[in-house]
Amino acid sequence: MSEIPSPQQNHLLAALPVEIRHRLLPQLELVSFPLGKVLYEPGDVLRYVYFPTDSIISLLYVMENGAAADISVVGNEGLIGVALFMGGESTSSRAVVQSAGYAFRLRGQLLKDEFNRHGEMLRLMLRYTQALITQMAQTAVCNRHHSIDQRLCRWLLLSLDRLPGNQLVMTQELIANMLGVRREGITEAARKLQKLGVIEYCRGLITVLDRAQLEELSCECYAVVKHETDRLLPYAVPEPLSRPVCHAFTAHAH
Repeated sequence: MSEIPSPQQNHLLAALPVEIRHRLLPQLELVSFPLGKVLYEPGDVLRYVYFPTDSIISLLYVMENGAAADISVVGNEGLIGVALFMGGESTSSRAVVQSAGYAFRLRGQLLKDEFNRHGEMLRLMLRYTQALITQMAQTAVCNRHHSIDQRLCRWLLLSLDRLPGNQLVMTQELIANMLGVRREGITEAARKLQKLGVIEYCRGLITVLDRAQLEELSCECYAVVKHETDRLLPYAVPEPLSRPVCHAFTAHAH
């Protein structure tokens, strides 16, 4: 039987002071995210924020003709729903599950109430938002100036940083959609990485065999995003909770 996800697996939740965690953790609901699940579409009013534990969500910008491209990835380092506490209530992006798993969701009003206390939650959320903006900006630069091979390496590394282990369950078609390129380009780039012994790819399962070489083959964009995220969010080891917390379980994100 697999282990039940814990809120402590999300770095933002784990970094909160004990008093804030005591207020918020009883309100968290565990939700299951199947691959390809759309959490919201552009213009939707957001009602919840999501704290991933072992899932990855891609934020994509969608064009009028239906074409889309990834602008950032979010995993256990952050949350989905920044627009809620920034005052916008909705966003122009689409949020899609790119790696199945779990997350904890929290009603948006509860997060805003905590945010408006002007304490540690506000500071942490603003620093996370700056890290997310850095990733979005670097992704735009990367898409303009770097090759498909480099962009694939960057994307794999960012995804790995947000999951335990060294494996990703991901089809080449989905990767191509996320990066906004033709599937043939991803197939060729993945073939090169396999030939070099950097990854192993079989039936949608990507195993990274040589992370050091993957970092060497990536463009500078990965290092920029990682450095800024580490600088802004130096997650401390949280103090243990003094009492157990019960969490409601729901099988769907809505």
